[in-house]
Amino acid sequence: MATKKKIKFSLVYRDMWQSSGKFQPRKDQLERIAPVIIEMGCFSRVETNGGAFEQVNLMAGENPNDAVRAFCKPFNEAGIQTHMLDRGLNALRMYPVPDDVRELMYKVKKAQGVDIPRIFCGLNDTRNIIPSIKWAKAAGMIPQATLCITNSPVHTVEYYSNIADEVIAAGAEEICLKDMAGIGQPAMLGALTKAIKTKHPEIIIQYHGHSGPGLSMASILEVCNNGADIIDTAIEPLSWGKVHPDIISVQSMLKNEGFDVPEINMNAYMQARTLTQEFIDEWLGYFINPANKHMSSLLLGCGLPGGMMGSMMADLGGIQTMINKIRVQKGEPELTMDDMLVKLFNEVEYVWPRVGYPPLVTPFSQYTKNIALMNLLTIEQGKGRFVMMDDAMWGMILGKSGKIPGTVDPELVELAKKQNREFTDVDPHTLLENALDGFKKEMDENGWDYGKDNEELFELAMHPEQYRAFKSGQAKKQFLADLQKAKDAKLGSKMSAEELAAFKHAKADALVAPSAGQIFYEFNGEGECAPCLEPFIGQKYKEGQTFCYLMEKWGEIVPVPAALGGKLVEVSAKQGAKVRKGDVLAWIERDDK
Repeated sequence: MATKKKIKFSLVYRDMWQSSGKFQPRKDQLERIAPVIIEMGCFSRVETNGGAFEQVNLMAGENPNDAVRAFCKPFNEAGIQTHMLDRGLNALRMYPVPDDVRELMYKVKKAQGVDIPRIFCGLNDTRNIIPSIKWAKAAGMIPQATLCITNSPVHTVEYYSNIADEVIAAGAEEICLKDMAGIGQPAMLGALTKAIKTKHPEIIIQYHGHSGPGLSMASILEVCNNGADIIDTAIEPLSWGKVHPDIISVQSMLKNEGFDVPEINMNAYMQARTLTQEFIDEWLGYFINPANKHMSSLLLGCGLPGGMMGSMMADLGGIQTMINKIRVQKGEPELTMDDMLVKLFNEVEYVWPRVGYPPLVTPFSQYTKNIALMNLLTIEQGKGRFVMMDDAMWGMILGKSGKIPGTVDPELVELAKKQNREFTDVDPHTLLENALDGFKKEMDENGWDYGKDNEELFELAMHPEQYRAFKSGQAKKQFLADLQKAKDAKLGSKMSAEELAAFKHAKADALVAPSAGQIFYEFNGEGECAPCLEPFIGQKYKEGQTFCYLMEKWGEIVPVPAALGGKLVEVSAKQGAKVRKGDVLAWIERDDK
């Protein structure tokens, strides 16, 4: 058999963690594993930054600029290219970023050692991609424009090929086929790769496919047989599941097919595997949802990406409780979590075409899922669909984040008209005012240094809430409280209910309901779904400070004080729970105990 073209591999080490759990390895851990990844000898590229990487560093009380520089340095020295995920209009966060902050990002990331930004728009709107291509090139980076792959009547080979033509004309030097949910059909992906390569033979094509529904290996073979150049892979113990195929399997398959592929230093692979497991055992495993280790063909129908399954299951649990209370009142059987999961997937399938087939990737996967989730609740309440939609969900539908690929359902068009909401085709980035001057003023007033290559200024401008919490030290305290909560939960799984209660409450006082009613909390945390918000374990309260609110059956809202104050160690009554007088709402540990 004649040897086919050379195929290169990329290790998406950042995304391996993102698709498995909440946090990323620390700077010292990244420094330890980088030389081992290099020693494996099979990777031409490594993903070193991207969505959620910097936020979670800040949340853990660690400076992400130090982590990015430390992780990139050994790869830069070894001649291995580094790349990052870039959400286009949203850059490195969930909501839009002003032009001057986006432009600064490429200068900072190039200085920190990142070679390639993978620029994507969740709607495939080129207006959100092309400015970033120009800023990346000006900073000396290699712009990789991205096609967000999904499977709908709108998303055809012609549709994607036209987008590729446009971004290549704008200066993109590479194209990434980002199959974020793994639902791209292999034959379509092969045809698309061939179409792009035939017209643009000089353009590098990199394929990124998650394993979730099980199509990714077939897709890798198809894209390679049609001209792809680089394949994203993972390593154990964070391969497969909702993550990515393992390098060993991908290399074996392509080698057997006759492609020129690099060999793997298996001793180094096993060492990298051992180190990654060590990071999991030490602390990261406490934030990994076990469900993300499993593949599921159910994802083919709803198209939801694997990376958001953990948060989705948490939200679903909160809605399940509320729905089952309604069903019990109606004399109907309660729904299991499996029942809820099928209902949610079916509802996403219903909602998705009606909101115009937005590719289900951050943030539009979250918006679409949230609409479906709220529909399940309001349908059960007898109120119908599309009753509980916030401005972010509406913003997607109305075109404020970019052009929707398909057609919005007439029902939603009419509903928008009734609510005096207007559709727009304006270029999304023109809706934002430049913001760097304001952040410079804040740093000057606080006496904060702009950092090397303005990296600290960038960090504040990109992640203002998390950066302020990092600088104040509150982020580190909250992270340690979250970690302790997770450790206690794991310990509790090995204890009887009585032992766990005694362990948790030995030093804590019970906070009880002063009367019967429904509980509501007002906390400062972030959450995708208001009914599912829960307070932060570890948060401290002063004596007499309001802990929550109780709405009594006749409608009066009564503040419930945190008694003598202290640290919150457990919440017994969830958001919206109905309680009786004397029911325990929470346990608060006094500082003097």
